[in-house]
Amino acid sequence: MSNLVEKLDDEEVQEILKTGTDLRQYSQQIEREFNEVENRSINDYIKESQNIAKLHTQIGACDEILERMESMLTNFQDVLSNISTEITSLQKKSVSMSVQLTNRQSVRAQLSQFIEDMAIPEEMIAAIMETPVVEKDFLVHLNQLNHKLTLVKELSFKESASVNDVREVLENLKIKAMTKIRTYLLEQIYKFRKPMTNYQVPQNAMLKYKFFFEFILSNERQVAQEICGEYVDTMGKIYFSYFKSYSSRLAALQYEEAASKDDLMGIEDTVNKSLFTKTTSLKNKSTVFTIGNRGDVLNQQLEAPILVPHAQQKNKYPYEALFRSEQYALVDNACREYLFVTEFFMVRGSQAQELFNQIMGRTLSLLIKNVETYIQDCFDCIAMFLCIHLILRYQLMCHKRCVPALDKYWDSLQAVIWPRLEVIFRANIQSVRDCDPTKFTREMGPHCITRRYAEFSAAIVGISEHFPNELMSRLLLELQNEVECFILRMAAIFPSRKEQLIYLINNYDLVLGVLMERTRDNSRKPKHSGNSSQREVGSMWRKF
Repeated sequence: MSNLVEKLDDEEVQEILKTGTDLRQYSQQIEREFNEVENRSINDYIKESQNIAKLHTQIGACDEILERMESMLTNFQDVLSNISTEITSLQKKSVSMSVQLTNRQSVRAQLSQFIEDMAIPEEMIAAIMETPVVEKDFLVHLNQLNHKLTLVKELSFKESASVNDVREVLENLKIKAMTKIRTYLLEQIYKFRKPMTNYQVPQNAMLKYKFFFEFILSNERQVAQEICGEYVDTMGKIYFSYFKSYSSRLAALQYEEAASKDDLMGIEDTVNKSLFTKTTSLKNKSTVFTIGNRGDVLNQQLEAPILVPHAQQKNKYPYEALFRSEQYALVDNACREYLFVTEFFMVRGSQAQELFNQIMGRTLSLLIKNVETYIQDCFDCIAMFLCIHLILRYQLMCHKRCVPALDKYWDSLQAVIWPRLEVIFRANIQSVRDCDPTKFTREMGPHCITRRYAEFSAAIVGISEHFPNELMSRLLLELQNEVECFILRMAAIFPSRKEQLIYLINNYDLVLGVLMERTRDNSRKPKHSGNSSQREVGSMWRKF
């Protein structure tokens, strides 16, 4: 029904309905037109039959051409696939050949180096056998020989057959080289034994060829121990003999009169024993309570040339000056010796310390014994305190030179001096405590004990400036208290209060004046410094 309605809506159908045309006639007319069109088309096809046949032939030819092209392209694709496979195969072969070439070159280089290392050229044999050890050519070939010997040792552990071809020749060369080196090194060591020898000359010669000892040490330890033992024995005797002689000759330069138990701070002073008046006795005796120029040993004289006894026979020196000269000589020789043995004999740490002790042990024991001998009868606190500070400075000097080998020696010296210094210091304190004021004349001026204390305390404070010590600070405080009590006891013997005050003022003024003069730089600004000596001076100022 819907199709019928659509057909009725068609314009042509509506036109036919409007005109009233007979549909049967119209249908016949249309059929005739279709037949005419069909006949014309057939006639046209008949006219163009030859062209159509030709076109059919051409299309067939094109199909054949396209089939051949398809076949060619397929063949070309197969060829390209084969070429890609061949290229991949060639790449793999190239990589494999490159690896093989690299391996062969590496093996070739190793074999060449191995052959070079194992081969013993005629030049090496001639140099080791005939060239003197001091020539450069010998040293160069000795290095090569040492390398070959090391390689042979390594290969021997691997049981390499090639070692047997060169072992005998290398062994003979090693024996010859070691014989020549041993003879040379022993000759250098024996040069130390000649009188008036400058030890630095043969030592520098040995250091120039220090590889000689390294060669012997790596190949024959017994010979190395022989050379080391010969050096230790020679130098140990030389240093001991030198310092024994030097110490005895220095002792002759010391003041003839030493301080005694009668030279304590509280002992009554007499004209014959005055320590502050210019008498002839001062020429043969050092001052006990005043420092004067004695402190120079810690400053400008610290690294001054050592005293030469035969050139100073007419001069006399306090003990600390002789102690400085002896210890500085030790520092100079010991530091040089320690640095030499560590470099030449290739030792470090405890081994270096042990070897150094074998060389310098007897000498150090001798010097410690000499100090003990002097200290046991010493009553000069300033001399002992100066010696302690010389020890501290020389120990610091050794550390700056990277030589710790003398640390135990410095500690031993301090262990000898400190107990005696404390004993004598306390003896001085006790002498002031036991002093009877009634034995002295009534004079308004400063007392001699006050002057002694002022000079002595200023000396101790000045010496302690760079290396303060708690024990010494405590002893100074005890001495200060005893001197104060003594001044008060002395003031009490005056009948009038005015005389007592005048006496106290005179004594305190002396103490303050000496402290300000001797420690002026340290005491001016005590609040701005943490130095213990400055604090001590400030405390004394406030106390008095």
